[in-house]
Amino acid sequence: MEKLKVGTLIEDMGKLGVISNVITSGTLNIDNDIIKWRNNYEIFYSDGTIAIIGETTLNRLIETGSVKIL
Repeated sequence: MEKLKVGTLIEDMGKLGVISNVITSGTLNIDNDIIKWRNNYEIFYSDGTIAIIGETTLNRLIETGSVKIL
């Protein structure tokens, strides 16, 4: 799957979201090791929710149709 970019619109369980940041492995200053060693996407949803989702997880959700790229 191709890399998603900042500004990509998604539909996630009926909610509109936009990728607001792509956090590459090792660049996030946080004490949680699982977030440090994988690529992550920060997604801002239209209801004000912000989520950080791992690249592998997001790709799997897209492949299964749970998340759609708009």
